[in-house]
Amino acid sequence: MNVLLLSVDSLRRDFLSAYRDRPLSLDYEVETDNLDRFAEKAATFDSHYAGSLPCMPARREWMAGVQEFLWRPWGPMEAYDDPLPEQARRTEVLTHLITDHFHYFEHGSHGYYENYHGFDFLRGHEYDKWRTAPRDPDERLFEQSADYETDHPHDLGYVNRSVYARNAEALGLDGPDADEEDFFGPRVLARTAEWLGDHTDWERWFCYTDSFDVHEPFHCPEPYASMYTDEDPTDPALPFWPYYGPVDAGQSALSERELDFVRSQFAGKVTMVDRWFGRVLDALDEHDLWDETMVVVTSDHGFLLGEHGWVGKNEPPCYDVLARTPLFIWHPDGARNGERVDALTSAVDLYATVLEALDADVPANVHSQSFLPLLAGEADEHRDWALYGYWGSSVNVTDGRYTYLRPCDPEVETDCYSTTMMNARQFSVPNRPKTDAEAGDFLPYTDSPVWRFSAPSTRQNEEPLLFDTADDPEQRSNLAGDAGDASGEADRMRDLLVDALDALDAPEKQYARLGLD
Repeated sequence: MNVLLLSVDSLRRDFLSAYRDRPLSLDYEVETDNLDRFAEKAATFDSHYAGSLPCMPARREWMAGVQEFLWRPWGPMEAYDDPLPEQARRTEVLTHLITDHFHYFEHGSHGYYENYHGFDFLRGHEYDKWRTAPRDPDERLFEQSADYETDHPHDLGYVNRSVYARNAEALGLDGPDADEEDFFGPRVLARTAEWLGDHTDWERWFCYTDSFDVHEPFHCPEPYASMYTDEDPTDPALPFWPYYGPVDAGQSALSERELDFVRSQFAGKVTMVDRWFGRVLDALDEHDLWDETMVVVTSDHGFLLGEHGWVGKNEPPCYDVLARTPLFIWHPDGARNGERVDALTSAVDLYATVLEALDADVPANVHSQSFLPLLAGEADEHRDWALYGYWGSSVNVTDGRYTYLRPCDPEVETDCYSTTMMNARQFSVPNRPKTDAEAGDFLPYTDSPVWRFSAPSTRQNEEPLLFDTADDPEQRSNLAGDAGDASGEADRMRDLLVDALDALDAPEKQYARLGLD
């Protein structure tokens, strides 16, 4: 059997009518005809959660089956990992990666693409260090995406938003008549449809399409830029690339008008990606691939658009807007096709599921659990808990209904474990030598020695947060605390968190920093 795995970065499940009539933050519906079309055909997972956030930690879970955020942050594949494409190659499966996700290729992210037989890297998205001219990029694009005080075009630091304006200008995305087929999501999905048509003579293949859209910047062409707003999308005063942080303070602050515009451009990007996803579905139809291909569509995380007073991700508590992600799977022999799956699943489980679908071996030391039995109708349950979060911050657990967000003590450092990493937080700059790291056999899931060094923790929430997502899907009522939790659910979920950490043989320092001694 073939497998097509397609991830759409930052895609919020509540923007899809398969999950909700309208998004939490909008008073209009977003057009997603093709994702809806696929959802009608596939199994729709109602309780699927991210694991390690954000982008590259999620990719390591998918590609290595490791629940990485308990041990390390954003970083490379490790020497002891068994990469999914390598495991597939051992069973004579053709493997290919199609992406515009430049983080695969930057400092500290090696090992993600090297094991494929081939890969397409479409340049220019977000901070991709591609074009260095012109010195002064398109003024309108820059003003809508950056702050002159912190991202001045002449600043020669490692990360600067002016690079997007230069890249977009080079690709012809800067004018009012820019062709949508030249934008990133359309290019990635058009290439996927083309690849499917070019490989119908192979017996078995694994194609992983990783679309960085709908990730910010939320820059899209007409008709999408005007589809959900009456504003002029080219107005330099209206940002399409918000800064992360509180919506009412600091550099991330947005007026209600600005926030409405950001939402409209995010929605426009969702519809644009959806329309080009239709090309992929058409290719599967045209080449009669459905009977021999498992198709998986998911996302790594969501994006806050003013909910709970935040924009973006990384800094706020890990609400379900970020952590509860869409998942649709078509299996040629699936008993649940066209149905909804209530069972709790986790992002890390995709590793084992895809390998089993390819008749490839699943290593015994991974954290991934195949849910092919769910698809086959042989099981109704899968997990008792799913852990999720960011390294060095809060650790969160869900049982599929309740979510428990446990804060850390920022005064207690956390440890980073890696064979190569010497930089715990600045992934976009070169590693620097450390003199305080120690080497040893510290990890419970490998005998490989690694470096271990300490780094500060960061607090996302000040107190434990408990939500009943069945009665309170928007997570507005914190049930934790004596007054709000007469049922004892906070104690039960805290115990479930400890059980999960015990099951994974988590580092002892995690218990100390979470106040779980």
